Amino acid sequence: MGGSQSRVDSDNKVYHPETSIQFSPAVVSHLSDHAAAPEIPPERQSTLDHHVRSRIQAELAHLRAEEEDVRSQIERALQKENLDKERAIARLDDGAEGAEGGVKSGPTLLGDLDEIQEKVQRSKQKQNAAEVDAARQASAAVISCYQNNPTSPLDCWKQVSNFKQSIALLEQEYIKSLH
Repeated sequence: MGGSQSRVDSDNKVYHPETSIQFSPAVVSHLSDHAAAPEIPPERQSTLDHHVRSRIQAELAHLRAEEEDVRSQIERALQKENLDKERAIARLDDGAEGAEGGVKSGPTLLGDLDEIQEKVQRSKQKQNAAEVDAARQASAAVISCYQNNPTSPLDCWKQVSNFKQSIALLEQEYIKSLH
């Protein structure tokens, strides 16, 4: 009693319905969408995204390293080419002290350029000092003329004119130095 109900049948039974079963196109579409693109859990998607990002970053770092290597190789080749050209020019130069004696390196040339610029600045300062001295002398001439002619200051027009010209020269030189 009841023993037959608790037994498991090992035979599968297939039932064939007497009427055909039809599904709506919306249900078929929904089932095919889920079969084509199965849902990925958010944790798994996050892990996949992190993995993809890390691979992209690694590839970028590798490409940047390769780019830097190529750039350094190009720079070395250009430096070697420039040095070879400088040596060739030095050999052609009759006034050179030898094949390598006439060739100067970039830092040496920059030092020479700085030295020349300093000399030009000193020369300009000496010239400006001379012009400033001329303006001071003209100013002193005006003052002494006014002191010598307290009753007739109009007699000092030459000294005033010279002073104005010296100031005008100073102004022009200052404006030129700004350009």
